[in-house]
Amino acid sequence: MTEATDKTFARTDIMRFVKANIRDYALLLSLLFIMAFFQIATSAALQQTSFVDTLYLLFTDFGNVVKQGVLFKPVNMTNLILQNSYIVIMALGMLLVIVAGHIDLSVGSVSGFVGAVAAVMMVPWKIDPFLTMFACLALGALIGGGQGYFVAYHRIPAFIVTLAGMLIFKGLSLTVLGGASVGPFPKSFQLLSSGFVPDAFTVTAFGGPFNLLALLIGALVTALIIYFNVKERREQQAHGLAEEPDIIFIGRNVLIAIAFLGFSFLMARYKGLPNVLIVMFTLIALFVFITTRTTFGRRVYAMGGNEKASKLSGINTERMTLLIFTIMGALAALAGLVFAARLNVATPKAGLGFELEVIAACFIGGAAVTGGVGKIIGAVIGAFIIGVMNNGMSIMGIGIDWQQVIKGMVLMLAVFLDVYYKNKAA
Repeated sequence: MTEATDKTFARTDIMRFVKANIRDYALLLSLLFIMAFFQIATSAALQQTSFVDTLYLLFTDFGNVVKQGVLFKPVNMTNLILQNSYIVIMALGMLLVIVAGHIDLSVGSVSGFVGAVAAVMMVPWKIDPFLTMFACLALGALIGGGQGYFVAYHRIPAFIVTLAGMLIFKGLSLTVLGGASVGPFPKSFQLLSSGFVPDAFTVTAFGGPFNLLALLIGALVTALIIYFNVKERREQQAHGLAEEPDIIFIGRNVLIAIAFLGFSFLMARYKGLPNVLIVMFTLIALFVFITTRTTFGRRVYAMGGNEKASKLSGINTERMTLLIFTIMGALAALAGLVFAARLNVATPKAGLGFELEVIAACFIGGAAVTGGVGKIIGAVIGAFIIGVMNNGMSIMGIGIDWQQVIKGMVLMLAVFLDVYYKNKAA
């Protein structure tokens, strides 16, 4: 076989792999494109120049245009994490719900209600913040399990059960708070959202204090991710299951390294790693492991693909549904605590509209409306796509009315592409 033939086969393998995974790559490229767009657009907004003029300057003075943008500034990247942490947390549980073939409309109201309960426990009742957080997580799990019970054992559609839950817990939030805001909270509770991992070093670099620990943690996480990726690939190659071409595998890991190290560097230039980022990253890693490496994860996907066949194969679908909604409830509670800690006050309107952004994040991230399809990383990317759009449009001064229109169009496009590719594959 000639060298030219080998290259032709290699190109064919690459094209075949890319075509089979087009949605995953398109999603990541979309996030990168949106971030680049808003970095340039925010530069234009601050300099009060037209976007066309900024594009011209981009070619003539690339460095200054990119540098003047706001999106990638360390303080804004930190705000982006804090503003979207609770959406990402709830998206992890919502993905399981959607993959299993259900929906949960109550997550926003549940998070607001739990935040209200936490506020009453800590402020008027003076209960210890850590005990409060533990009790509120248990309360969220109980609420989710209660809704899951009606869905699983009484076969009431999840749409109806959680719609009722949305109304119930929205009303209970008003009742618990007495129609007024409650706060401020103890400092130890605020650290959940506003605290940062303390730096073990005292370093001055790049014109100011530099959090070296943040950079070291970022480098360690990057090394671990690449190590496990290489280990998994070797296992696949040993069993003849490796489908990803070498050049794509190398390129993917190089991009991962650049992204994680670059993000860690930006965090190090501000205050370091937020506490909520550690919580969020730990949950993401845990749910990736659950959905890809455990029997529970495989059963969730099997249920979403065909619930009747799953039941006939021996899966206790009722118990699975109950567990999925219990997990969703606990994550909604955690998100409510994070949101309340960030605001340092519980309000009757907390959680309003959260369910829409969480569901949108999952669908934009590649979850199928019919269930059985979806990835944790996709849901996280979907959440950050929405977060970057919110952040960028706010910096540019775009009104909330047009923000809603644009986000609705993005969601519609994502669902359309899902249905289009599914019909094309069929």
